[in-house]
Amino acid sequence: MTNVVTDPRPLYLRATEQAAALIRTVRPEDLTLPTPCTEFDVRGLLGHIVGGTRRIAVVGEGGDGLAVDPTTEGVEDDGWAAAYDEVRARAVKAWESDERMTAAVRVPWGEVPGQAALSGYVMEIVTHTWDLVEALGHSRGPALELDPELARFALATARRVLPDSRPRGEDTPFDPRQDCPQDATSYDQLAAWLGRTPLNRP
Repeated sequence: MTNVVTDPRPLYLRATEQAAALIRTVRPEDLTLPTPCTEFDVRGLLGHIVGGTRRIAVVGEGGDGLAVDPTTEGVEDDGWAAAYDEVRARAVKAWESDERMTAAVRVPWGEVPGQAALSGYVMEIVTHTWDLVEALGHSRGPALELDPELARFALATARRVLPDSRPRGEDTPFDPRQDCPQDATSYDQLAAWLGRTPLNRP
């Protein structure tokens, strides 16, 4: 349970850097590929990532995250890397203050301390980075060498905040947990806990 007191800010920074490196490899022809996040193709997933990052930036700035529309429109096919870089820099800056870690904030799953909110967004961006790796078919070289420590933190967060067995619904936007070998990577265990199924593996 050490993650309860772990400062998520350094992990969030690393997670966004990892996501940014991968997003820079996305080509316009990739945007219609399916992802394990079944409601999104790659374009939709990138829009969701940018919109969700904008939301947690507003939360860190002291605003109402629930008032932020998480959808993203108007980004050119070759503009996703720049769009994400801009919003993630805003989010990282918004969470610099130590006071944000203990202040109560509103996020889609309730009113929680800032530390818990940002931990949840570490889980989100790490998971969506895995989604994007799967969508791109493990074909982008070093950009796809994912940081296992980020997955371990995200997995611990997921296990703490999401029940082992749950229906998919408005309050829990994840499919039921999938079976996963105990010796699987932390990323695959995280994906399975959140109901994901890999796209490009036997």
